[in-house]
Amino acid sequence: MFSYVDENVRLLLENQGKLKTLDRDGKVLSEEEQEPFISILGPVPIPKTFSDGEEILLNWYCFVRRTELSAVVQAGLDVEPGNEEAFRRLIGSTMSVNSVFALPGFENASQPLVRVHSCCLTGDIFGSMRCDCGPQLAESFSRIRQDGTGAVVYMSGHEGRGIGLWAKAITYILQDNGQDTYEANKSLGLPEDSRDFGDAAIVLKHLLPGRSIRLISNNPEKVRQLKQGGLSILKIEPIGVGINDYNKRYLEAKRAKGHNFGSLDK
Repeated sequence: MFSYVDENVRLLLENQGKLKTLDRDGKVLSEEEQEPFISILGPVPIPKTFSDGEEILLNWYCFVRRTELSAVVQAGLDVEPGNEEAFRRLIGSTMSVNSVFALPGFENASQPLVRVHSCCLTGDIFGSMRCDCGPQLAESFSRIRQDGTGAVVYMSGHEGRGIGLWAKAITYILQDNGQDTYEANKSLGLPEDSRDFGDAAIVLKHLLPGRSIRLISNNPEKVRQLKQGGLSILKIEPIGVGINDYNKRYLEAKRAKGHNFGSLDK
């Protein structure tokens, strides 16, 4: 879960160009240089079968914050009373290994189509209809493939807009008792949305130096954070899929926060 790799394995991976250390601008650093921020591993070949049966070999990159266990323990000791949220965010950022799944040619594309997707175990894996996450992920892969190249950046620490799976399950019960998805988070003493897309911006800048992307998203805050991270976004492409009777209230709450779905009458 942390960036430590056995020294012999690390040297092997670095010599093969499979393991790199990035600074906050996405530039590659040597081990001797200061301010390492992200470790990125890959590409790792991942064969994927698409809905029509075609198999495509994707390039998989893993990336994680360069924070060792000792630093997290010390940070916990340094947290002042009342600042538990800062510690929670630190723990989340250093334990989350995120991914890029890129179609062939992505690294050389001039304006590739990209989806930065927050993980959702219930929707992405189990097909829950309480949200639109699973259909958005499937639709994004479909659009990227039709476009010819592109990538999905999968942010693993974003469950429940950053609160985690356990808290998310509790908020579902609170929603069944009348609260909306944002109110439920706040009832637990947690932020409405604590997701951080900055690491995605860094890695995309590394993989696409000096180039722009076209972003699949309905979320203006995601766009703002990626741009704030220095990522050039040429175009925003909304995505309105997976709308059903079980998630309309959830989507209405998101639309009230500025998300661009278009019509919910589907």
